[in-house]
Amino acid sequence: MATPQPHLTSETKTVRVVIKGMVQGVFYRDWTIENARELGLKGWVRNRRDGSVEALFSGSPHSVHEMEQRCRRGPPASMVTGLQVFPSDDDPGTGFEKKPTV
Repeated sequence: MATPQPHLTSETKTVRVVIKGMVQGVFYRDWTIENARELGLKGWVRNRRDGSVEALFSGSPHSVHEMEQRCRRGPPASMVTGLQVFPSDDDPGTGFEKKPTV
C-alpha cells in the first residue's frame, strides 16, 4: 500500500488594493516592493493621479492577508486613511515591480 503524500496546497490568492491617504512622496511604493518580496508575493505597485497608490498582490492566502495588514500601516512617513481590497483575476507576472502612474 502506498504511503499517502502530505497535501501540498497550490492555492493562490490575488487581490487589487487601493491605498488612500498621505501615500505618495513617502516611499510607499518602494516600501511595498520590499515587503511584497519579503513575503514571496508577485504583482506590482503604482501611483494613481488621484493621489492614491494601487497594487496587485498574488501568493499564498496567508501572505496576501499579511501584506494587506502591512499596507494598512504603511511606511513610517505615510498616513493611511483608507484601504480597499478587491478580488482579482489579473496576471501578477513573475516577480514584484513598480509600474508607471495611471
